[in-house]
Amino acid sequence: MKKIMRHEQKFLKIFNNEFKNLKKNFSILEFGVSEKALSTSIFLKECKKKNGKLYSIDVKDYGYHFKSENWKFLCTRDDNYKYIEKNIPKKFDIIYLDTIHAAYHVKKILYYYFNKLKKDGVFVIDDTSYLPYSRNREKNNFPLEINNLETFEILLEILNVNHKNIHLDFSFIGTGVAKITKLNNSKLKEPKNINSRKFTLQNLLRKIFIYFREKFKN
Repeated sequence: MKKIMRHEQKFLKIFNNEFKNLKKNFSILEFGVSEKALSTSIFLKECKKKNGKLYSIDVKDYGYHFKSENWKFLCTRDDNYKYIEKNIPKKFDIIYLDTIHAAYHVKKILYYYFNKLKKDGVFVIDDTSYLPYSRNREKNNFPLEINNLETFEILLEILNVNHKNIHLDFSFIGTGVAKITKLNNSKLKEPKNINSRKFTLQNLLRKIFIYFREKFKN
């Protein structure tokens, strides 16, 4: 029995419903291929089942990976908008982002391409959990920890001001993944800092109350 790697498990889990519900002649836009081309191979497998089309983009020329009429590879940056626009359709069922894992870049790509997503389509962002990169964890990497944490936080800020227009799901398998489902054709509003009451006198008093309640409970 084939062993499913953690990255593949995460990938299949987040796309489970989407793959089941895809109709014939669907289209997928993928940013980031890599040498192993794992996500590309899974997408392409689904495309062959229902005559879908996969458009993959990467700065490295990974066009050698597959020869298929269901696949088109573009060797360019994900923000080379004019060139990409000339070579892709207007709308997609799935958009997958796995290039530069920094909040500023994720936001830039999300806001540019989100209007190309069909209603009920999904925009999926890889590497959104900072936990594996935190201190004393297996990947222990300061820059990647902060990058993923900032990406996670900005996605929450985006959800907070767009909660009527999108759904947001997270998976914490491996390095995590986020899935944004487009509920309508409204334009995404710009993110704002969440007006949290975590660092308030009210919450400090709450913590003091809980502390003494637990201490003298018995």
